[in-house]
Amino acid sequence: MNTSGKTVFVTVGSTKFDALVDALVCEDVVEALRDCGFVRMIIQSGNSEVKAIHGASINEGVTTALVHGIQVVVWKFKKSLQDEYEKADLVIGHAGSGTIIEVLRLGKRMIAVPNETLLHNHQAELAEALESLNYLITCSTKDLAESVKAAMSRSFERFPEYDGAKFSSILDEEMGFS
Repeated sequence: MNTSGKTVFVTVGSTKFDALVDALVCEDVVEALRDCGFVRMIIQSGNSEVKAIHGASINEGVTTALVHGIQVVVWKFKKSLQDEYEKADLVIGHAGSGTIIEVLRLGKRMIAVPNETLLHNHQAELAEALESLNYLITCSTKDLAESVKAAMSRSFERFPEYDGAKFSSILDEEMGFS
């Protein structure tokens, strides 16, 4: 694998998010990534169906292809995504709380794309709140190309490190122990 150039990692989580997977291989999104210096896109597709990509090869459940000049690798699941997050210059993902917290704690640029097919759409609320604090960008699948350019051209606030004492303090206060 070529080690020069940037890598974008995409995760849809454990559910199905066909709209995001489909948007990723659209020419405008790939062109935006290429214009920002990306040469690789790794997609964790979960239970989503990946449309046929012209010229793709499939080996042991991993699909690889060259899409509009970007090397694309697609697989369904891994036990941990930590290595992928660490290698990525940009993470695009569903707006699940676990994914967002994990990515932001690593200091990575993130575009959160809420999966609007999920019940109550709690993902949108979380993503919008974190965007208002300048930790990430949130968008729909339709705005993904513009959001890639925006994410790579601006600075974000550093997400706070985990502090277990704060949680204990809040819990003690709520339980009336302090």
